Amino acid sequence: MQAVREKIEYENPLLSLKIWQATRSDIGNIAWHYHPECELMLVKSGKLDIDLSDETYTLQAGDVVILGNSQLHRDRNTGGFLDYIVLQFDLNTFFDQSTIPYLQYFNETKVPLSTMNYVFRENPQANEEAAECIRQILQEAISKESGYELAVNLLIKKLLLILIRNDNRGLLADQDRVERIRLKPVLDFVETNIDDRIAVEDACKLANMSYYYFVKFFKKIMGLSFTEYVNFRKIKRAEQLLLTRDMSVTEVGDQIGMANMAHFYKMFKRFNGCSPKEFQRKMLAWGRR
Repeated sequence: MQAVREKIEYENPLLSLKIWQATRSDIGNIAWHYHPECELMLVKSGKLDIDLSDETYTLQAGDVVILGNSQLHRDRNTGGFLDYIVLQFDLNTFFDQSTIPYLQYFNETKVPLSTMNYVFRENPQANEEAAECIRQILQEAISKESGYELAVNLLIKKLLLILIRNDNRGLLADQDRVERIRLKPVLDFVETNIDDRIAVEDACKLANMSYYYFVKFFKKIMGLSFTEYVNFRKIKRAEQLLLTRDMSVTEVGDQIGMANMAHFYKMFKRFNGCSPKEFQRKMLAWGRR
C-alpha cells in the first residue's frame, strides 16, 4: 500500500482550516493518503465509501464521518453523481486557555477519532447536528462576513462538544478521568507561568511524581511531551502578543521566556511554518482585507 502525505493549504491564516464542496461523477478511488489535520466529510447526495486500514464506512446523503489526524484513508465513488463537503482542520489550534484540558480527549493515544463514528451511526440527532455545523462552516467560509472567524471557531468547538456529550461508550469523555484530574494543577501552573521559564522538575513536584514517571505519564495522557506542550502554549502566547501588542520579535521572545532567538524562531516555525515576522505580516494583512 503506497500512501501520499497530503499538504493542506489554509485559505485564511487566522484559521488552521480548509473546507470545500466537491462533486464527482467518476467511478473509482482517491489514492491512499494522510495529513496531520483531522477530517470530517458530509455527503449531500450520492454514495461514498471511506476505506481505513482496517474498516470501511459507507456514507449516503446526510451521513457524516470523522477521521483522526494522520489516519491513513482513501475514498471512492461507488456510482452515480456524488456531492459532498470536506472539512479539514488542525485540532490543536482551536483550544485556548479555558478549553485546553479538553485537548486530552482528542489526543488519540488510545483510540483514533474514527472510532467515534459510532456516535453518528447510532445517534441520528448527533449526526444531523454535526452535519448542520459543517454546512454552516462552509457558508461562513464562502460569505466571509465580518467576524466569520469567530463563527467558525465556535462551530468547530460545537462539533467537538457533540462528540463528547454523545460518547455513550466513554471512548473520549471517560477515559483516564482520574489521570486527567492529576494533571490539572500542572496545566494550571503552565498557564499561570507561561511568561516565565517552566521547569519539568516543578511540574513533577506539583503532580507528586518522580521525574521519569511524570514524563511518561504526561506523554501518555496528553499525547505530547511536557516540553512540547509548554512550547506549544508559549508559541500560542507569542502569536497573541504579535497581533495585539506593539512589540518587536525580540521583545516577544523575552516576554514568553524564550530569550534565545534561535530557539524561539525554531519553535515558532515548527508550529506555524513561518517566522514570527512573517506570521505577523500575514495575519495583519489578512485582518485589513
